[in-house]
Amino acid sequence: MGEAAAGAGLGRWGWDDWVAGAVRPGADPGRVVRVDRGECDVVTGPGRVRVLSSSVRAQPDLAPVTGDWVEVARRDGDLVIDRVLPRRTGLRRLGPGRRSQALAANFDVVGIVAGLDRPLPPGWLERMLVMADDSGAPALIVLTKADLCADPAEGAEYRAGVAAVAGDAPIAVASAAAGTGLDPIRRRLGPGRTLVLVGASGTGKSRLVNALAGAEAVPTGPVRPSDARGRHTTIARELILLPGDGGLVIDTPGLRSLSPWDAEAAFHRVFADLQRLSAGCRFSDCAHGAEPDCAVRSAVEAGDLDPRRFDRYLALRRELAEQRARRR
Repeated sequence: MGEAAAGAGLGRWGWDDWVAGAVRPGADPGRVVRVDRGECDVVTGPGRVRVLSSSVRAQPDLAPVTGDWVEVARRDGDLVIDRVLPRRTGLRRLGPGRRSQALAANFDVVGIVAGLDRPLPPGWLERMLVMADDSGAPALIVLTKADLCADPAEGAEYRAGVAAVAGDAPIAVASAAAGTGLDPIRRRLGPGRTLVLVGASGTGKSRLVNALAGAEAVPTGPVRPSDARGRHTTIARELILLPGDGGLVIDTPGLRSLSPWDAEAAFHRVFADLQRLSAGCRFSDCAHGAEPDCAVRSAVEAGDLDPRRFDRYLALRRELAEQRARRR
């Protein structure tokens, strides 16, 4: 298939000059829309095909993931993924075997989804912001189920708590059931642009996809009334094409494990407030423990820094340092 033919068939799926320049001459390109164990669904110029991918378990960070651009070839009568193109953006975490695990690739926005019907642990949001920052794409925090939050004061308090942790990340409040609050999300999409949605089970990611699509694009399920937790209705990460020129969305299963991988630069950006305070410490390598004249500890003692945020900062810093030590 020629480059022009591929572009004509894949334009709505995000095909652009960058992808065209990365594909080898004569290769058949496509985009991964779903990954199952050992197999993938890939959309190519002629249409959607099922291909083999034997590297899914052997190379968790290099194996194809939803959103990847790939080259497809036929070997011994089977369609296989011959090559995964370099990723412009990628969401990854500490996975099985304490190795990097890629979750999704080549998206333009990371939608961090939380439901207004349940508490949002600040530590979870901080870790998700670190992963989003490390991915190379901007984050958008989406607070769903606004229809279930009847008390405006309670909703405002919830949003204020999120804003205290969110930094520069914008916040959208939406209700998939009522179809409200979707425009701030749509404005970040558009022709060929991809949004990946991440969050815990039951936060309404799949319902949000359906609201954006205007149809039942993905299945949804109930949450338990006792704790507002949901079952994993979405069992695989899937790239969904929105109607018209609305762009694309990657729907993901709920994340149970949330450990950023090799994301120290992103960690320092998300905790920029503590980095600024650190500049006032007597020692440039202050660990903010028993050292004298520690500006960070002084801020905690003076009530200028939430001690719980400080504790979460120290815990995640230790986690990333342990990862770095194991890779040596």
